[in-house]
Amino acid sequence: MLYESDRRRFLKFAAASGAASALANSLPVLGQVSAAETKLDPNVVRFSDDIEPLVRLLEDTDRNALMEELAKRIKSGLSYQQLLAALFLAGIRNVQPRPSVGFKFHAVLVVNSAHLASLASAESERWLPLFWAVDNFKTSQARDVQEGNWTMAPVDESKVPTGEKAEAEFVHAMQQWDEAKADTAVAGLARTASANRIFELFAKYGCRDFRSIGHKAIYVANSFRTLQCIGWHHAEPILRSLAYALLNHSGEPNPAENDLDADRPGREFESWASKVRTDWEFGKPDDKATTDLLSVLHGTSVTDATAAVVDVLNAGVSPQSVYDALLLGSGESLMRQPGIVGLHTVTTANAMHYLFQTAAKSETRLFALLQNAAFLPMFHSAMQNRGAVSSDRIVDLPAAVGANPQTSNLDSILDNISADTPQAARQLLGYLDSQHSPEAFIQEARRLIFLKGSDSHDYKFSSAALEDFYHVSPQWRNRFLATSVFHLKGSKQEDTGLAKRIQMAIS
Repeated sequence: MLYESDRRRFLKFAAASGAASALANSLPVLGQVSAAETKLDPNVVRFSDDIEPLVRLLEDTDRNALMEELAKRIKSGLSYQQLLAALFLAGIRNVQPRPSVGFKFHAVLVVNSAHLASLASAESERWLPLFWAVDNFKTSQARDVQEGNWTMAPVDESKVPTGEKAEAEFVHAMQQWDEAKADTAVAGLARTASANRIFELFAKYGCRDFRSIGHKAIYVANSFRTLQCIGWHHAEPILRSLAYALLNHSGEPNPAENDLDADRPGREFESWASKVRTDWEFGKPDDKATTDLLSVLHGTSVTDATAAVVDVLNAGVSPQSVYDALLLGSGESLMRQPGIVGLHTVTTANAMHYLFQTAAKSETRLFALLQNAAFLPMFHSAMQNRGAVSSDRIVDLPAAVGANPQTSNLDSILDNISADTPQAARQLLGYLDSQHSPEAFIQEARRLIFLKGSDSHDYKFSSAALEDFYHVSPQWRNRFLATSVFHLKGSKQEDTGLAKRIQMAIS
C-alpha cells in the first residue's frame, strides 16, 4: 500500500508561495487601485471590492485604448500584483473553457506563463509579458462574445455544503462528472479546506484524462501557481472555473458511465500502482534506464509505456531518471514533428512534473508520473494523425562541428532558429557542450518572445521549456534545451509591434 510522504512537501508548497509573492512584490508597487463603485449584473459573479473595479476596467475598456489606460494607472499607483490578479479573474469570468480547455481559453492558461516570463526578465522589460497577456485577453473576450457571450454566474449559495461535507460532495461530483454539484461543492471546499488539501484533489483530477491534449493538467498547475502570487483570497472563483474546466467532455457521453479512450489510463491506475514497490520514491540515478525508457515512450502502446516505467521503478531507479526520460521524450516529440501537438507534449510534461513535485501524497505523485508516461504514446498517436513523424532521437542529435566549435556564435544560432531550425538545434548543442552559458541563450530566447511572440503558445511553450531545462539532470540538459528551438522565435522573424506599443505606453 502506498504511504504518505512527510510534511516537507507541504512546507515546500508554502515556501514556493512565499517566494512567488516576494518576487512579484519586488516589481514596482505604487499603491492601490481606485475602489470606485461599480454596478454589475446580479447574474454575474462579483469579486472582492479591492479587485472588482480593475477587473471591470479590463473588461470594459476598448482594446485599442487599454494599454495606454493601464500605463496611466501604473504611473498613479497600480501594482504588478494587482494587474496580475485582475487579468486572471477577468479571464475566468468572461471566457468559457468550452468546447475545449484551449483555443480562446488560452487567455486564462497563458497568464502564469506570462508571469513567469516577467519574473525572469530584465527590469526594463518586466511589464511586457503581462501587458501582452492583457491584449490577448481582449481577443479571447471578443471571441467568447461571438460564441454566445458566456459569463460565470454567482454560485448557488443555498446548495453550498459546509464543513467536512464539502470535500465528500466535491469528490463525488467529480467522479460522476456532475458540473452543477461540483460547482457548489468546490465553493464550500474553498471556504473550509487548506490550499494544500485542495491542491492534492485537483492534482489528481487534472491529469486523470487526456482530453484537450494536456490543457487540464496545465490549468491546474498554472492556476495554483498564479494563486501563490495573487493570494488565496481570490481562490473560490478560480477553483470554480477550474472544476468546470476539468469536467469538460464536450461531444462525448458521460465518462462516469462509459469506458472511453481518454480515461482508460487513469482508470487502470490502481492496478498498476499495486505492482509498484512501496519505496519507489527512493532509488539510484541511472542514465541507461533513462535511455532505455526513451526508446519505448514513442510509437508504443500506453500499456507498454506504463509497464516500462513500473519496471524501472521496481528495479530501484530514481524517479528523477524516469522524469529525465519523460521530459526528454517531450522535447523529442517536438523535434520529430514541430507543431501544435509536439509543443503541447512539452507544456503538459512541464505541468505534470509540477504536480508531481508539489503533491504531498505518494499516491498522487505516482499517479502524475504514470499518467505522464501514458500520455506520451497518446500524443504520438495524435501526431501521426497530423502527418509524418520523423524517427529522430534526442540521444542521437549531433552537435554542430567545425574548425573551431568553441567559437559557436549565439547570434548565428538565433538567426538559424528562423532560417534552419535543425541546424540551430545542432549549433545550440555544440554551443552548450563547449561550456558556453545556457543563461545567455535563455535570456535572449525570452527577449525574442517579448518582441516577436504573437500567440499564447509562444509564451506557454517558452516558459515551460526554459524552466524544465533546470528540471532535467545536468548531463541531459543541453540536449533538452537544443530541442526548444523547434518552437522558439528566431532573430530574423518580424517584431509584432505590440511590444513597441507597450514600451511607448509605459514610458
